[in-house]
Amino acid sequence: MAAHRRQREGRRRREERFRQGRRHRLPGGSRVLTFGRVELAVLSVCLVGLLGSWLLYAGTATHPPAHQVPGLPAAAAAPATVSPEPPASDPAGNGRHAARSTAAAAKAATAGVPARPGSAPQRIVYPAIDMDVAVHPLKPSSSDVESQSIVPPETLDGYWLTPYGMPGSGSRNTTYVVGHSWEGLDAPFNRLSTRAGRGDVFTVHTAAGQLKYRVDSVTTYTKSTLKDSPIWSVVPDRLVLISCYTEDLWGRNVAVVASAAGP
Repeated sequence: MAAHRRQREGRRRREERFRQGRRHRLPGGSRVLTFGRVELAVLSVCLVGLLGSWLLYAGTATHPPAHQVPGLPAAAAAPATVSPEPPASDPAGNGRHAARSTAAAAKAATAGVPARPGSAPQRIVYPAIDMDVAVHPLKPSSSDVESQSIVPPETLDGYWLTPYGMPGSGSRNTTYVVGHSWEGLDAPFNRLSTRAGRGDVFTVHTAAGQLKYRVDSVTTYTKSTLKDSPIWSVVPDRLVLISCYTEDLWGRNVAVVASAAGP
């Protein structure tokens, strides 16, 4: 009993330090969180292979064909045709000031409602890996475009890449949701590396309702090869979850690819 109590107290202290983390700029411009001795925030380096090409696309005034932008994933050539409205908690639509929310608000808004086409993801519930996260829209800021890198908000939530697709029967492209894996903290996206498996079913909640997805594959990529991987093929109503691979946080990403499995 005493050991269990100490374990809970240790986790409480780690989560408190997580909430109180501060951003600092290192030489060269990269930003990390300042934590206690145990926790290390894995930030922009986790997604650099993924988001460098995305920023090239998002930073242009027009949307040229993929072959005109060096290194651009093919998926970005066909962004969703529906322009999503950002949730009220994120009026700027960039995810920077989104609260460290739980999934409770999204759950109340979407429970029991049949899904309709083309709606932004707000919450993902993945029972097989004990994952239940809120999802916020994420688009690059001007400084992200200038630096060709991006630091997602320092939360345990997921972030939907708005230049690509959105879930629903009217989808025109693959939907991408990214989130941080953390060293020294039991974060939901860590479990993509350790517990996700082919055949798993998870639910995506949107303002229009709920959609189920079945996992087709769980694959790791080096950060340098992720941008050239098959996950960037244009596949309507496919959903890809991406994070750092927990066995090699600085060197590899994990991608969980899933197809629509019905309402």
